[in-house]
Amino acid sequence: MTRSRLVLPALAIAVLATAVPSAAQTPLPATPAEDPLDARDARRVERMEKVVRELRAIVFQLRDTGKPVVVQPADTDARMQELSDRIGDLEQTLRRLNGSLETATFELEQAKRDNAALKTQIQGLADRLAAVEQAAAQATPAAGEEQAAAPGSEGNPTEAFAKARQLMLAGDYDGAEAAFAGFVQTWPDGPKSPEARYWWGKTLSVRGAHAEAASAYLGAIRGWPQTSWAPDAVVELARSMVALKKPQDACRTLAELPKRYPKAPANVTSRATATRTQAKCA
Repeated sequence: MTRSRLVLPALAIAVLATAVPSAAQTPLPATPAEDPLDARDARRVERMEKVVRELRAIVFQLRDTGKPVVVQPADTDARMQELSDRIGDLEQTLRRLNGSLETATFELEQAKRDNAALKTQIQGLADRLAAVEQAAAQATPAAGEEQAAAPGSEGNPTEAFAKARQLMLAGDYDGAEAAFAGFVQTWPDGPKSPEARYWWGKTLSVRGAHAEAASAYLGAIRGWPQTSWAPDAVVELARSMVALKKPQDACRTLAELPKRYPKAPANVTSRATATRTQAKCA
């Protein structure tokens, strides 16, 4: 705050203090008839008396304290108000900046959380895919090895496959099971081997051999072949998992169906929906 210092010379103030009060203390006439001054002169005298009193107070303060007398400028209140207004403006600006900073910080944290959630989701999908592929890779033809050599296991693979299919269409599931098992044993890497494993799994499911059926279905869909029977093999694998009380594996298998076979027939997708309900998939 700006202050102006006014140090009054002791000698001049003393003169004012001794000379002016004598005139100021002179009694005025008591009645208007004896008053030689008009109303305007009377007010002027009153102002002069006020100034004299203030000067005397300053002189006495200087005499008693021995310190310079500080006289406050007339516009001190105005300047204080101006400074107060400026401080208020600065506080409002600071509040706005703080609000903007808090908003930016919140948006940044939200973006970080969204990014982390997206990474988790991607990792979850990758893990599910890896689990299904690992299960398919670990599948063993143990059930097939236990089967005895079936009719048609020798000779032409096309004829052997057709004979096994004919047995199944005729309702001879035991004969079809033996025929497809023999086919897989004889031609494990043949072009018809995945489909033979699929039909073999069907015959195993009919007699409730769910573990052997799951192994056959896994062998059938290894590599996710783009064939007409592959989507149904995925659903049958999930159904076997449910029967084996492995609902999580069933759900992981069903999760791959729309990604691997987006154009699966309606009857397959409806069975997949029913199986998902049985497994209580999320």
